[in-house]
Parts: sequence; structure tokens; C-alpha cells
Amino acid sequence: MRFQTELVPARLIRRYKRFLADCVLDDGREVTAHCANPGSMMGLAEPGMRIWLEPNDDPKRKLGYGWRLVDHENGHFTGVDTALPNRAVKAALIAGQVPALSDYRTVRPEVKYGENSRIDFLLTQAGLPDAYVEVKSATLSRKPGLVEFPDSVTARGTKHLGELAHMARLGHRAVLLYLVQRTDCTAFAVAADIDPNYAAAFANARAVGLETLIISTQITPEQVTLGTELPLKG
Repeated sequence: MRFQTELVPARLIRRYKRFLADCVLDDGREVTAHCANPGSMMGLAEPGMRIWLEPNDDPKRKLGYGWRLVDHENGHFTGVDTALPNRAVKAALIAGQVPALSDYRTVRPEVKYGENSRIDFLLTQAGLPDAYVEVKSATLSRKPGLVEFPDSVTARGTKHLGELAHMARLGHRAVLLYLVQRTDCTAFAVAADIDPNYAAAFANARAVGLETLIISTQITPEQVTLGTELPLKG
């Protein structure tokens, strides 16, 4: 999936109010960018970090830039836009590019289910059980090569696990797809020390049939593409 406009490099000055980031462009101009990430962004929002911004000229938007990538300056990148995974996964599902789900022909986003919840994607196909697919963006890395989720306490994520577990008990496929938005990791783990309740809900959901898909990405300042599956540790 290509970025809509050409990204421009910058240095992060500070991230604040969760959704705002002050940055300095290579030409010395200081700008404020929208940060489409409500998480803690642990390890990804340190002042002075090399980042990439996407300019826009949409008059409906208050800010002229969106923060898209962290450049680790060693050939690796991390995507910080939490809206991107759903767009990328939707395109891959429609194109049949997720092998575990490639037999499904109908892909419906944002379908109501459970108790006041919406599933990211409901996949249906004659002769197959319905597949309820929830997508999460994984960017936290505290150990070399290991990506974790979540990066902060997530009551919403824990609720989603309960809803998925219920779907599995009813005989449907319940799938939690973690899209790893960083290129320097080769394995995934649940960050139980950050959110023990999420970790417990994850274990309980897997015990009743939750499927986990952990998919890597290939990231450049031009595009993000889905890669191969990564193993679950722990």
C-alpha cells in the first residue's frame, strides 16, 4: 500500500496531547503534525528521532502533516499510524493475500456484533464458518527482535478478546490479526507485565479456539506491504 503523497523527513521535537507532534523539517521549518496513534508509543517518541511526515493540502484538515514513520536510521522503520493496518489488511483480504483466510470471498468491515462492539472484518463464504477478524497494530519492542502488544493498558482490547472468545464458543472462527508495523522484529509476545488483564483474556480466548495471525510488514518511505507470518512466543 503506497502512501498517498510523498513523505518528507523531519526530526521529532515532542509528542503531546497524544495526537500532536511538533517537528522540524530538514529545511529548518517547525511544523505540527497529526499523530494517528492513541497508544503510549513507548520507545518511538523520543525527542530528536528521525521521522517521516506525510504532507496534505486538504482544507478540511487542521494540520498540514501526518506522522507516518519512525526511521531507526539503521535500515529499519516503524509505522506509527494505527489507521493504516486496517486499510492494508482490508486490501490483502480482498486480494486473497492472507493465506489462512484466502478461501473467503466476502469481506465486510465494521460489522456490529457482541455487546455494543464492531468487528474489524467479518468474512463469509458458503460452506465455511463465518470468520470474525480483529486487527491490532504491534509496534512495541523492548528486546531486540521481539515485538509486543499492548504498549499500554487496554480495556478495549481486553473487551475485544472476550467478544472473540464468545464467537469461538458459538462455532465461528475468531481471528486476532496482529500487524507488526516494524521491520526489525522476527517474533511476537503479549506484554503481560504491561497489562495482566489483557494477557489473561488472551490466554482464555486461545483456550476456547481463538486463532492468532502475526504478520510482518515491509516498510519504506514509499509504501507498506504485508510480509510473512511471525511466531508467537510464550
